[in-house]
Amino acid sequence: MTETDLQKKWTEFYDIVPEQLEKVRQINSVATAFNTNIDAVLKISGRRIAELAELVGLTAADLEGGKTQIETAKDVVRGIIKCFSQGIAEEWLCEKSEVYQWMRDNISYDRLQMGGQGGIVANAMAVVGVQKVYAHTNSHPALQAEQFLDLDNLLGFDENGRPQKAILIDRVTEDPLIHWIIEFDVGDETMVGGQKFVCPKSNRFIATYDPANIEFKIDDGFVNYLNKNGYDYLILSGYHNLTSERDGVQKVIKNAEMVSKWHKLNPQGIIHLELASTQDKAVRQAIIEHIAPLVDSIGLNEREALDALEVIDAQMFAEVQSQELTSSVLFKVLMRIKQAVKTPRIQLHMFGLYMTLQDKDFCISPEANRNGMMLAATLAATKCGIGNLNDYDNLLWAYGSTVSEKSLKALDTLAGSLNLPALLTDGVSTYQNFDIIAVPTILIDKPLTLVGMGDTISSVSLIGAR
Repeated sequence: MTETDLQKKWTEFYDIVPEQLEKVRQINSVATAFNTNIDAVLKISGRRIAELAELVGLTAADLEGGKTQIETAKDVVRGIIKCFSQGIAEEWLCEKSEVYQWMRDNISYDRLQMGGQGGIVANAMAVVGVQKVYAHTNSHPALQAEQFLDLDNLLGFDENGRPQKAILIDRVTEDPLIHWIIEFDVGDETMVGGQKFVCPKSNRFIATYDPANIEFKIDDGFVNYLNKNGYDYLILSGYHNLTSERDGVQKVIKNAEMVSKWHKLNPQGIIHLELASTQDKAVRQAIIEHIAPLVDSIGLNEREALDALEVIDAQMFAEVQSQELTSSVLFKVLMRIKQAVKTPRIQLHMFGLYMTLQDKDFCISPEANRNGMMLAATLAATKCGIGNLNDYDNLLWAYGSTVSEKSLKALDTLAGSLNLPALLTDGVSTYQNFDIIAVPTILIDKPLTLVGMGDTISSVSLIGAR
């Protein structure tokens, strides 16, 4: 089959996307937890990076540091340069108020928007049409409320623990939680310490100062509501903010008891875990050992997949580190994670390709998964193209676009390595008694934003699989 034939066939598959979007309205309730905050978004240029490096006195020797914790202003700039030069996304935590103040004084921002996987997913679930979306918030003052969409089906919990339209809530005694999302563009250049760096891929660096999420504060109103009323889908995230120094491992273990209870109270509901970039290795291992086995579904990107592999199989991690992260290599990583944690469904989203591996008896069929993944790919392209998913009427902006050549090549590589030709032509096959679903995506050359992209892809893929 020629590339033109393949593109035509996948365009025909994508024809179902509007129907899948309409089906989302059948979902009664989605709950999102645990992290919601405010993102201060900044598009940074290579020239500005060089200026910041000069401001803090960053040298070439400083760039060799391996730590991923922000303790000084130099660490902020070092993190930006690392992600810029490698085209990767990472989130580093800052616990020092004086460095937070330096960021406020010197980094600034272009705009404020919803931040945190829980908040981003809540907005996305509400705008695509889920009947009731319940968002957990560690802090919900007026500035946080303003980041929620003005939708009647989007609910938070007020100071008395009662569900209320999220945009109207003002828990006045709580402080806003602000994260810096520093985005950069492919092909941009910077000079630091006499070295030239060229950005290989548009991405972002996240600098987080967030005491409430680091302490993993949980709102009782949200917990009490879920204990009594249940959910159709529960999307979990926010564990990546924890640190060992602040009893992060113990907090994960304790929270696992809560997740287990929710599963027992609501066995028909589906729990999904978004892994996110967890820099603390001990916390990451605790998530893999205590939370992942309890959930029905996991979502992760290529970086998060490698992070998970590091605590699951150190030898394989060392081998993969030296290899190009092709679709076939990442599938092997995904397979190893699946075997270790035994979660029924696991989905990896990489640049140009989404792949899902699930048990044969999983409650969502492979074909339905494919449909949900194509809906997610369309909405992700829309978000890249117009900058947000705030208006239902604009959700299908990217609908009708053809899948990219790069995406088809990634799928071809995967299908060839597994000797599964049907995977290339249909996106569905069987591998070692698992169902495998792979979908080539629509790529936008110059995305307006990448914030929350993985969270949107994972959640829409799951709830859109109907």
